[in-house]
Amino acid sequence: MNLKNKTIVITGGGQGLGRAMAIHFAQSGANIALIDLNEDLLRETAELVKQNGTANTRTKFYLSNVSNEAQVESTFKQINDDFNGIDGLINNAGILRDSMFVKAKNGVVTDKMSLADFQSVIDVNLTGVFLCGREAAVHMIESGNKGVIINMSSISRGGNIGQTNYAAAKAGVVAMTTTWARELGRHGIRVGAIAPGVTRTPMTDAMKPEMRDRLEKMKPVGRLGDADEIAHTAKYIFENEFFTGRVVEIDGGLAM
Repeated sequence: MNLKNKTIVITGGGQGLGRAMAIHFAQSGANIALIDLNEDLLRETAELVKQNGTANTRTKFYLSNVSNEAQVESTFKQINDDFNGIDGLINNAGILRDSMFVKAKNGVVTDKMSLADFQSVIDVNLTGVFLCGREAAVHMIESGNKGVIINMSSISRGGNIGQTNYAAAKAGVVAMTTTWARELGRHGIRVGAIAPGVTRTPMTDAMKPEMRDRLEKMKPVGRLGDADEIAHTAKYIFENEFFTGRVVEIDGGLAM
């Protein structure tokens, strides 16, 4: 897909990877529709998109909870109307609620993952991907647009201590990616997933230096990923017309 004048929807677009991808795609001439729940961060991203995009780049932002079906349906309809079509979606919105499945000492259970923490992560990281992917596909099919959907997974999809909820959601995201690619290919819609390793974001910048150093030493490349490198991977999926139904691991060689 040539990104010039194409409309790309990015969930979780207020900061971090979502912001980096928005700027990266705008530099290639794409129009950017941003979805998030933080209006201040959305405004900041929209301004950066305008500053870094091409002369014809358009951008708008939308406050929406990706796990709320009615909000997602109305938001995607509004985006479709505002931009006269949707050409791509990056399902990037996500949250963390880490805790041990069951925590015990000397045979005594001291804590366990709450249903609320499990469900909240599933709601945003899995159900939200489902709802946004579905609505994007609806508008692509009805408008006759050949589109691309990218679902953000994680190397944690293989299982990670303290992340029962997150790992389950990110594994489900990859399964949906493969399924959608097979179902939507007949409509000219390609679907891919990206599984990043630990990437520099405001969250990792706030880590204790010793924790960050330990993470960097675990990777063969000797550093954390950069958000622009994830954005570059997303751009590759959009531009490579033969790519669909697969997940790209970009983790500095950590998952070996």
